[in-house]
Parts: sequence; C-alpha cells; structure tokens
Amino acid sequence: MARRLWPFLLASTVSLIPFTVFGMYLVPISEAAGGSVAEIGGLRGLGGLAALAVGVVLAPLMDRAPRELVAAGGLALLGVSAALGAVGNVFALAAFCLLIGASTSILAPSIGAAAADRFRSPAAAGRAATLVSATTSAMAMLAAPVLAGPGLIWGWRGNLMAAAAISLVLAAAFFWRGRGRKAPITNRERMSYLATYRELGRIPGALPLLAIAMLRTAAFMGYLAYLAAFYDEKFDLAPGWFALVWSLSGASFFLGNLLSGRYLATDRPWITPERLLVGGITVALLAVSAFYFSPTLPLTLLLTALMGASHATVAACVTTLLVRRSGDLRGSALSVNAAGMSLGTFLGAAIGGLGLGLGGYPGTAITFAGITLVAVLLALRITEPRP
Repeated sequence: MARRLWPFLLASTVSLIPFTVFGMYLVPISEAAGGSVAEIGGLRGLGGLAALAVGVVLAPLMDRAPRELVAAGGLALLGVSAALGAVGNVFALAAFCLLIGASTSILAPSIGAAAADRFRSPAAAGRAATLVSATTSAMAMLAAPVLAGPGLIWGWRGNLMAAAAISLVLAAAFFWRGRGRKAPITNRERMSYLATYRELGRIPGALPLLAIAMLRTAAFMGYLAYLAAFYDEKFDLAPGWFALVWSLSGASFFLGNLLSGRYLATDRPWITPERLLVGGITVALLAVSAFYFSPTLPLTLLLTALMGASHATVAACVTTLLVRRSGDLRGSALSVNAAGMSLGTFLGAAIGGLGLGLGGYPGTAITFAGITLVAVLLALRITEPRP
C-alpha cells in the first residue's frame, strides 16, 4: 500500500516543513522581522483561522474536481507561502501563516481522499487514509531533527526556500497526474453547494464523528500546549530531557495511529471501528484524569504514552468511519473534519489556559476531562450499520 501511495505520503510530509521551520527558528525569525517572540509567534493563530475558514468554504467543492488537481493547488499555495516566509518581514510572515493554514486545509483532505480512492474495498480505503495521517504524525516528530542539519548550512531562509522549491515541483507533478481524470462527483449529478452540506448531514454518524474529532483535538492539543510547563514545574525537567518526553508522545501517537488503521483494515476485525472508538476515547478520558495527579515520573511518562496512543486510535477510527460512510463525498467530509480539528487546536489551548488560571493543573485536568467526556457520550451514539 505504501508503494502505491508514496506520492501522497511525500506530499503529506512536505506539508509540515514550513510551519516546522517557523517553530524551530522562531527566535532568529523574530529578530529578522524586528518583533518580539510573542508577537511573531502569535501570527501562527492566523493559520488556524485561515484553515477553518477555507476548510468550511471549500468543503462542498472538494469532490467536484480531480483529487490530484486539488492537491496540486494546495501544494502550489504551500510553495508560494514558504517563499513569502523567507522574505522575513512582519507582513510577509503574516501572509505566510495565513497561506500555510489555507494550503494545508486544501492539501490534507485531498490527499487523504485520493489515497482512499485508490482502493475499492471500504476497509482498504479507510486504511489508506489513515496511512496518510500516520505519516503526517510521524513527520511532525521527525521534521525538526531532519531540518536541523541543512539549517546549519543555509539557515532558516534556505530551509523555507527548499520547501518552496519541493512544493512547486510536487505541484507540477500532481497537476500532470491529474489531467484527464474525472471528479468523484460529475457535473451531471448537479448537486448544489448547500445540497452537499445536506448530504453530509445525512451520512450516518457524520455529525457526531466530526464533533468527536474537534473535541478530541481540543483536549489533546490543549494538553500538549502545557505539557512542557507541567513537566518543568512538577519534575524540574530541563528542556533537553523534555525533548525525550516529546518524542515519547509523538512516537506513541504515530504507532497508535498506524497500528489502529492497519487493524481496522482487516476483513473481520473482532472489534468494530465503532466499539474501538468508544474504547479509545474512554482510555483517553481515564488517562487525562490521572495525568495531572500522577505522583511519580515513571507513571507520568506511562500516562503520556497512553494519551498519545489512545488519541491516535480515536483519530484513526474517525478517519476510517468517515471514509467508509461518505463514499464519493469523502473529500468534503475530510475537509470539514480538518476544519473542525483546526478549530479544536485553538479552543483547546484557550480553554486549557482558562482552567489553568482558575484552578491550576487540577483545573486543567477537569477542563480536558470534561471535553473528553462529551466526546465519550457522542461516541456512544454512533451505531454499527446493519449488515
């Protein structure tokens, strides 16, 4: 499957490079732009807003053009944004963040849906989509070490220009592959823009699944936003040692996503995706409830790994179920899902900060446990389809 899908896996890898460079080199980028780290770092919020807006607006249109052409547009926008970021002033960086958010909201659902389209059976289609997301999560962990070496030679601007060049070359390749291909929804079907949303609403379990994805992302990304501060305060863990904790979290998420997607692709799994979804989100609820009260470092590390694996399992189940149930509308469904997760990323950090300010880390635990509990209740509403 990986051999058949390698162009899509490569595109998912490249999509993470520009924002990774921005995070790695935030201090020198801020100095070049003449702003503080807080001011320049805050521009990342523009990317989330752009991803949410573009994802919602374009979702009904994602299935009306060949997948490769949509991906080519996302890659071209990614390349332009990376080149703008290399300029280095405040206005260029603001445009960079906006366009990165917009491009990823186009690219991620299009390559996930294109990968799923390569296989006819629902199980294999779901597995293909989760393989793309697993690759993305793996590169989120590996991108920084990979970029560190070239950065020593040509700096952060060189990394961004290299990302721009690779993205534009890939865009041309995807455009070439997409010429002459048919859209999943043809013009003869004459489905209106609003009718697409109505059809998405009629997909069994689609609305609860999209809500679970948003809530899960809010809980997990909010937890990650304050993870370094928690380890520093409770265990006096230096940044160098915390890098190992971050790698543990990333590795557990990658393996959880990869193995769950592979298991769900089997012909007759003894646990259905619906039941595995409930189990995964329940484990995530128990883990986050215990994490902030853990008395020892080894137990806290175990809960960190459990958080990553359980949330990855839930993400794989949501992707698999959306792909299986949405048919030709899977591109639109994945686009709305990506937009909801972008919203969840920023809601999680904000709500977690509110809980931390009002009640310290116990308040944060209550906040994230409450969000996850709502996701558990929604997961219980998703029924298995009749044979």
